Amino acid sequence: MSYSEMAQLELMNAAANVTTKEDLDALKLTLSLFFAELAQKAIDKLWDEGKFDQAKLDELRGKHLRIFPKTIISTDSNRFLTRS
Repeated sequence: MSYSEMAQLELMNAAANVTTKEDLDALKLTLSLFFAELAQKAIDKLWDEGKFDQAKLDELRGKHLRIFPKTIISTDSNRFLTRS
């Protein structure tokens, strides 16, 4: 079993124990903090390797980078869809 599959099982087990909005909010916060920490570690590594610096940070500041990909996988039919 892959780590990805094990993670999915762990998340399903955690979700099965969510019974209130407060529980859901706590789980979402925990996951957000986990992924924020992973992102920070990745950025720190790039900074230490000289692949990311203040000039690049200034260049990215203010840019809108949250865009949907042109191709996504439909989970219900497992087909590729193209955004128009």
